[in-house]
Amino acid sequence: MNVAQVQIKKLLLAKEKILSGLDRLTGRRVLIVGDLGLDQYVLGQVRRISPEAPVPVLEVEKEDQRLGLATNVAQNVASLGGTPLLVGVIGADQAAEELKTLLSEANVSTEHLIVDSSRPTTRKLRVMAEHHHLARVDYEHRQFLSTEVEDRLLAKVEALLELAEVVALEDYAKGVVSERCVQKIIQLCSQAGKPVMIDPHRQTPPFYYRGADLMTPNRDEAYDLSGLDFDDLREKPDSLIEVGQALVDKLGLKNLVITEGKKGMSLFEGKRVVQLPTCARQVFDVTGAGDTVIAALALAWASGFSLAEASTLANFAAGVVVEKVGCVPCTQEELTSYINELVSEPIL
Repeated sequence: MNVAQVQIKKLLLAKEKILSGLDRLTGRRVLIVGDLGLDQYVLGQVRRISPEAPVPVLEVEKEDQRLGLATNVAQNVASLGGTPLLVGVIGADQAAEELKTLLSEANVSTEHLIVDSSRPTTRKLRVMAEHHHLARVDYEHRQFLSTEVEDRLLAKVEALLELAEVVALEDYAKGVVSERCVQKIIQLCSQAGKPVMIDPHRQTPPFYYRGADLMTPNRDEAYDLSGLDFDDLREKPDSLIEVGQALVDKLGLKNLVITEGKKGMSLFEGKRVVQLPTCARQVFDVTGAGDTVIAALALAWASGFSLAEASTLANFAAGVVVEKVGCVPCTQEELTSYINELVSEPIL
């Protein structure tokens, strides 16, 4: 039996277990803390170049807005059947109102959001011709929260922790995830016996994340956060294992999942490394795939799946969303259908 056949057999066995346990995700409570944002899209066709400058002219056909950053994690938790408890910071502006409307439509409570009138609600405007990005315009204030606002956020987390079964920290380096914030949440979770998972950002100093129960970087983030010399590792066939082990040892992580796109995932449980093959059939847009991964992982782990099983479930969920454009949620129905369609032979 070759490597591909072994991977197929493992996935087939995992599929049956996941399908039989999907109903356990329903009602599981995930406390999500992190940077919140509104994703806006201007979509159309390009048929000519501007006479004013050598740039394409977009003939607008549609405008859209969606939940982004940690709000996308929350809507994925909700769409997969869980109960998201979302804590984050918004501005006192129109974007905040639009964000709250979208959250309500996605069955995500807005009662735990904190308003900071000194900063705008993070907003990303993408200008696109079909699936092609022409430009992105960011409205944001990339500075850490004031001590007063951070204290309010941490008080919210502490008050909600009793209700949560797992905590997910979503870092987009917009200012919510400071060293003090992360370490206080890890301390609170340790005292309460609640696992804390972190989706990191490559621009954040990695020591902020020390002591987490699980971290979920993508491959590039893992290399950056490890501090190892990428050029020295590039030609090594097992370089990612070296990178992952360096992260586990340096940050005192209990577990680590590195997402690798078309290559799947690598799961580090202490010294044990498990390679999980990809579950994606085709990829249109990877925007928000990491949000779906941590949402599905958190729900599945809280539901009693082993970490390997939870990672496989998250892998399937990511396969659903990368077939779509932009930040979109994965529903339990879509996940079930997707898994069933891959029963014969997954794309590797």
